[in-house]
Amino acid sequence: MRLPDGFKEKYQKLLGEEAQPFLASFDQAVEKGFRVNPLKGAAKLHDHSIDQPISYSDWGYYGKVNGKTIDHQSGLVYSQEPSAMLVGEIAHPQPGQKVLDLCAAPGGKTTYLASFMAQEGLLVTNEINRGRAKVLTENVERFGIQNAVILNESPDRLVKKFNGYFDLIVVDAPCSGEGMFRKDPEAVEYWSLEYPEECARRQREILKSAMQLLAPNGNLVYSTCTFAPEEDEQIIAWLLENYPDLKMEPVARTENMDAGRPEWANGNPELAKAIRLFPHHFKGEGHFIAKLSNHAEAATPQPKGKRKKKGRASDISLDREQQRLWQDFANQFLVNPQSFAKDHLIVHNQRLYYQTVPVDLSGLRIVKPGLELGEFKKRRFEPSLGLLMALRKADIQQVVEITPEQWQKYVHGEEIATEAAGKGWVALAVDDIIVGPGKLVQGKVKNFYPKGLRINFALK
Repeated sequence: MRLPDGFKEKYQKLLGEEAQPFLASFDQAVEKGFRVNPLKGAAKLHDHSIDQPISYSDWGYYGKVNGKTIDHQSGLVYSQEPSAMLVGEIAHPQPGQKVLDLCAAPGGKTTYLASFMAQEGLLVTNEINRGRAKVLTENVERFGIQNAVILNESPDRLVKKFNGYFDLIVVDAPCSGEGMFRKDPEAVEYWSLEYPEECARRQREILKSAMQLLAPNGNLVYSTCTFAPEEDEQIIAWLLENYPDLKMEPVARTENMDAGRPEWANGNPELAKAIRLFPHHFKGEGHFIAKLSNHAEAATPQPKGKRKKKGRASDISLDREQQRLWQDFANQFLVNPQSFAKDHLIVHNQRLYYQTVPVDLSGLRIVKPGLELGEFKKRRFEPSLGLLMALRKADIQQVVEITPEQWQKYVHGEEIATEAAGKGWVALAVDDIIVGPGKLVQGKVKNFYPKGLRINFALK
């Protein structure tokens, strides 16, 4: 790989004798990885091998994901670069906590956090870029997360609703991307000597908001995919200097993980508690991770300024007709029709959502205010793919088993012939995994797989 001269000179000075193997690592192959999804239960994989486990990850394996497979499309596996898995592992939320993934797209950290939370508590997953928020939404839905709220907001606007609220915040900060040069060679093209400091300015602004969002005794996990000290040790040094109640938390390291470099910042020995992943030592791309705890007795105060009028709530309770339509569907479709508590249901743009923890989102740019159960249409309720992805086979009254070959036809948009009796809404399943909704009518399952997700196969 042709690296910028300024980049090579910078790291030759910083790394000394280590520079040669470090720079040579950019010509090595990219490591691929994926995780299995514990929210789906013990469903077997159809298309991927778990022969190469990743030692530091509860659910990680080396290997490449094929997107046009049952495993991927039903959320059994999630493709994630091996180094990035360590961020979720270090964050390690507990079920019932209030967690924020502040810079969440495309969803690797969010899905990892959700794996630990076991559908309990609240997981707010936020992405400021609208296009990337769409990708995040698809991944959250496919993974079957019930306790997520998806927002499209700037960090400073979140403070107005969630000041001092979150037990855990993960900031996988937008950065210069030096650690991804092998994976994304285009990142080399926009790199310059000044770019890391430009990114650092943006990171400090994001962290100012994160500190206001963090609850007393909460934890902050900061990560980047860059080697730049300006965005790594120097950012953590800045945090510790400006927020004296923050303390570095020690993180377990294996021998192929490097400690943070205090000498690359202000010399504070606490910075050695951070982790650096160098590709000439570690089987993965470049990463930096630090975990900090907040020992403040009260939430960080909001900056003073002119107060704005409170935004109108766009989420409302169900009216009588909507309650009837939902309950009729739940009685026919769910083994436990009361699975989703009535007082946790809201309507947003004629779609029905379930919130594990009721939360006021008025005035915010909402992508999904909770788990999407379905849509109210004229005199009927139509279930969403998100609902099906969040359920297991045992949760559903009528399941139609299909073969892998029929699955290809289903995700292509075709009707499926079946000998199943009855009529109405059904879940389609391959073995023990739910793959989507359909409607049984006279021996055929009408296709309700979303058009935007359909896959073209070379069908026989």
